Amino acid sequence: MKSRTKYTEGPAGELRVIKDFLPPPDQLILKEENVKVTIALKKSSVDFFKKEAKKHHTSYQKMIRQVVDWYSLHYRKRA
Repeated sequence: MKSRTKYTEGPAGELRVIKDFLPPPDQLILKEENVKVTIALKKSSVDFFKKEAKKHHTSYQKMIRQVVDWYSLHYRKRA
């Protein structure tokens, strides 16, 4: 069982200001340059990604893009 915090009347003690360490919102989204391509994939492959994407509440295109990125990163490190 979790222990409960007990609150009391009166001052909470010495307070201090903590420096803001979080980056601004525009720096939280790391964008890389994307290039649009047209590619023909097997229907069974696209169906697989659509099914998995639906289960995980995401885009099937994002999943395919991630697989291609992982693949290229893996072999880029070896070269």
